[in-house]
Amino acid sequence: MAISSIGVGSGLPIDDLLSQLQENENRALVPITNQKTAVQARLSAYGTLKSTIESLNKAADKLRNTDETFGALKATIGGDAVTVAVDSSAIAGQYSIEVTSLATSQTLVAAGQEKRNENIGTGGTITITLAGGDSKTLDLTGKDTSIDGLIAAINADPELGVQATVVNDGSDQPYRLMLTAIDTGTQGAVAKIEVADNADLQDLIGYAAGDQPDDPPVSNMEEHAATDASLTINGTISVTSSTNTIKDVIEGVTLTLTDTTDEPAILKVARDTSVAEDAIKAFVNAYNSLQSTIKNLTSFDVDAMTSQPLTGDSIARSAQTSMAAALQAVAPEGTVRTLSQLGITTDPTNGQLKLDEDALAKALDENPADVARLFAGENGVAAQVKTAYDRLAGSNGLIKTAQDAAGRAIESLDDRAESVKEHIDATIEMYRQQFINLDAMVAQMNSVSSYLTTQLAMLANLSSQGSDKK
Repeated sequence: MAISSIGVGSGLPIDDLLSQLQENENRALVPITNQKTAVQARLSAYGTLKSTIESLNKAADKLRNTDETFGALKATIGGDAVTVAVDSSAIAGQYSIEVTSLATSQTLVAAGQEKRNENIGTGGTITITLAGGDSKTLDLTGKDTSIDGLIAAINADPELGVQATVVNDGSDQPYRLMLTAIDTGTQGAVAKIEVADNADLQDLIGYAAGDQPDDPPVSNMEEHAATDASLTINGTISVTSSTNTIKDVIEGVTLTLTDTTDEPAILKVARDTSVAEDAIKAFVNAYNSLQSTIKNLTSFDVDAMTSQPLTGDSIARSAQTSMAAALQAVAPEGTVRTLSQLGITTDPTNGQLKLDEDALAKALDENPADVARLFAGENGVAAQVKTAYDRLAGSNGLIKTAQDAAGRAIESLDDRAESVKEHIDATIEMYRQQFINLDAMVAQMNSVSSYLTTQLAMLANLSSQGSDKK
């Protein structure tokens, strides 16, 4: 228990004495704190090492994916009428593309109305049938049948296959309902619109495709007909599509039509070595980053006699040697069988990889299968890196084991520190009680001394007065 007035009675600097004793006792915590700091630094260093190894493994994963990395293709096409995308199933080649028409949506425009917010008849049901055969009914019973009401009801139901809006032609009856098919192409067009139980609305928007001028008119709806996309490939293959996105006509190629062509657009599909080149460069950079990280975490300054968290650590050494060993993989066949033949060599002074970009580009251009086999083969570089990664940084790897041990060590040090703190608190409390007792005793002695001094002074005074009377 803290005594705020301790030392007041005796005048002794007891608070200062207790503070000095506390400081002295706390020295017992210093070794534990230093040990904990060292373990925490090692734990953090393991995390940094693991992260860098994971980055190298991810770079190796990219090289293991032969389809996306070594089988990557690129496509170019002349003009602005067609854009193109390719996937790994595409085949290198050249194609001529002629676009004669684009896929468009059908539009239907009703006769003008004087007001857009005035009901057109009462209730009724609208059935819209598309050219593809899909049919959907919209029930307007008890609902707004004005142009605004129709727009809201139609647009609220995408399954109808049309969207509605209003155009203003500036006439005496300016408001004209316009329906646009959601899907492009003739199969997405409206084939029929029938309105039951509302003759006024039937007269306005009733529609049947294929009406001839001599037939009794179904309605005043004006049609801008839908069209299908039409193109020719290599001058002989005619293709019709309901959309402007053409898939599966050319293996692995998606064409997007944006305009018709005046002359054939030439499509070229070729291997894209830049993807593999970038992946290999990323791998080299990740490997060099690992080497730099290990060097930083394990270095020792001879002049300052200071070390780093993993100086002399066996796991860091193992990471360095096992990843270096992975680079020694040799392909079983081919012209390019080692990394050095690919233009990748190791600097003996620092363990960093050096890349000859010209040699790499030449190898990818002349022997792409060999390069892919060297990296992505069963016992290739990427596979060797994966094996080392699993042993070092996997879920049950060496780093995980070391991190768990460090975590347990920190918990043990925390327990020791808490035990020492309790002992220090008990010791200081014992000192405090002793000082309290000392303070009380000294205060009492001071009081007695003061009393005796007073009494002696009084006796001396009486004795002096007696002498004066004689």
